Amino acid sequence: MTDSIYHRGPDDEGFHIDGNVGLGFRRLSIIDLYAGHQPLFNEDNSLCIVFNGEIYNYQEQRNLLIQKGYKFKTATDTEVILLLYEEYGVDCLRFLRGMFALVIFDKREQRLFCARDRFGIKPFYFYKDDEKFVFGSEIKAIISCDKIDKTLSNNALNSYFSFGYIPGDLSIYSKINKLQASQFLLLSLKERTSIAIENYWKIKFEPDFSRSEHQWKEELVDCLSETVKLHMISDVPLGAFLSGGIDSSSVVAMMARNSKLPVKTFSIGFKEQKFNELSYAREVAKKYNCEHHEQIVEPESINLLPKLVRAYDEPFADSSAIPTYYVSKLAREHVTVALSGDGGDELFAGYDIYSYFSRVYNFPFNLQNKLLNNLLWGNLSRVLPIRGRIKNTIYFLSKERAKMHAYLNIWSPGERSALFAGEYQELAGSSPEFHKLHLLEDGSPDDFISSLQYLDLRSYMVDDILTKVDRASMLNSLEVRVPLLDHKFAELSFRIPSKLKLRGIDKKHILKSSMKPFLSDNILNHQKQGFSMPLAIWFKDDLTSYLNDTLMLGKPRLSSYLDIEYVRSYMLKKGNSDGNRSEKIWSLLIFEEWLNLFESS
Repeated sequence: MTDSIYHRGPDDEGFHIDGNVGLGFRRLSIIDLYAGHQPLFNEDNSLCIVFNGEIYNYQEQRNLLIQKGYKFKTATDTEVILLLYEEYGVDCLRFLRGMFALVIFDKREQRLFCARDRFGIKPFYFYKDDEKFVFGSEIKAIISCDKIDKTLSNNALNSYFSFGYIPGDLSIYSKINKLQASQFLLLSLKERTSIAIENYWKIKFEPDFSRSEHQWKEELVDCLSETVKLHMISDVPLGAFLSGGIDSSSVVAMMARNSKLPVKTFSIGFKEQKFNELSYAREVAKKYNCEHHEQIVEPESINLLPKLVRAYDEPFADSSAIPTYYVSKLAREHVTVALSGDGGDELFAGYDIYSYFSRVYNFPFNLQNKLLNNLLWGNLSRVLPIRGRIKNTIYFLSKERAKMHAYLNIWSPGERSALFAGEYQELAGSSPEFHKLHLLEDGSPDDFISSLQYLDLRSYMVDDILTKVDRASMLNSLEVRVPLLDHKFAELSFRIPSKLKLRGIDKKHILKSSMKPFLSDNILNHQKQGFSMPLAIWFKDDLTSYLNDTLMLGKPRLSSYLDIEYVRSYMLKKGNSDGNRSEKIWSLLIFEEWLNLFESS
């Protein structure tokens, strides 16, 4: 099991076997390089921990524990967690600032305590049947164990073709689940059927209208500087991903503010200029005298696909996993830790869809119909920079307006009913969108924009963005830290009224205003390009033969699940102006590659 995740921790390995309890660990050494071996025990060996991640306030908590009389054998954040648990039990989680997936074997209580960080930056999968409970950072560790039921989950399969990722507690295997963000799990070893899962933290948008914009700007800069400084604690070389967008540029600016040495920065670009932001990254790197590195991603990178599919363990159709892999690989040649700007769009309403839905939301219902219909099928679809995530919205406009965001799919429900074949056609009658609707009902704020942010924070961000970054970076044995998702900084953003985040069409207004002293107008105001791939161009040119060989010839493995005639007729359809056509084709390619790897193994 630990051999299967060697890439996550090539520096050390450790095991602890106690009766029917076994813990294994692979270590990527970041803090206290020579004394941080895991599993780690407390003084009387009654507690044992395995922990993946970083705790950024561990030094502060360590000092407080020393004042309480605790003695430390190491200088690691791992031991701080263990002794916090010894002092506070499951309440130890409220003292942690950081990213983590952890398990503590409590020998006195005869239980396992498992937990995942507040935003789900670090992964945690588990499997349970009548004989065993198995957990791991990746699915491949679990299926390396003997006698694992690998029956596919129909709900997960339906979700994959809807969203391009598998949300919530699901995995592609029906018996393997995810511990979700901000949850802990207690497994009693006395009553082996007893598993309790609880939330220990919740996202709460509680806008404070008493403060001025100037006051918010000052507090944002101070808080961002503080959290970035905490995220820079490391005993190994450290750098940053730099896309040239406002989020990563803000992180680099704060790193430069808190460092006496030049910041090492890493950027990926494309030869297709529409998708290339390298000029903006270079501008930021030059301003802060960074040690800058960059690379161009070519269509030949498609050869990486089997390796990436294996890394994700289950179908995962975010094509930006490819540039994320390459920027991680580039960074790992120079550093062991990199900071990223992920989370900024969700915290500060940075997606195009927020501004579009905000405007449409204020129009009369009939006019909304016309506008969204035009967006989907008319001239607006060629003008608005919305990419392919707005699909089939018109079909669901009768839903509550704030719930439109839950129905933005790769393959719409109607398309999925035609896509699935044989026994899988019954999946078309179920709706994976209900998962997102349930999230909206479970604590969603009343404010329209905040409700969209809330939904993305609990679904798209954790199950797509953070999953993508974790697997692509750890495949290169690189630790990526996400300072914008420090929960103290996030809680500050939740108190800022949405009218200061989205002002008309000005997305991330308050963040951009806060960063004016640090970044040029060119960086703050250029059109957002994201980290998207030029798939549509590649599919028409360089990858035509690859598409034909994979999906158009012979009998692909996916034909056991999907209607291959429908798939092929869709791909051959002349003048196909579907705005997300390349996303659909990519989801098919990934599924076929996944089946080739995992059905044959």
